[in-house]
Amino acid sequence: MANTQGPQGNHDPAGNTQMFRAFVDEGPQGRQRAAASSGPRIGLILGVVVAVAVVAAVAWLALK
Repeated sequence: MANTQGPQGNHDPAGNTQMFRAFVDEGPQGRQRAAASSGPRIGLILGVVVAVAVVAAVAWLALK
């Protein structure tokens, strides 16, 4: 069998260049999607913190 890739450097050892270029060309849109998806997560965390604070306040008043 002959070596079809040869020494010309046609082989891409790092992976698919086309996929990498698509990733790079995506630019800030990917970051904006990630930031938008973190919005509900922040609301959920704040909701849990407020709920814990309310339960702690009720327990403190009940034990007072």
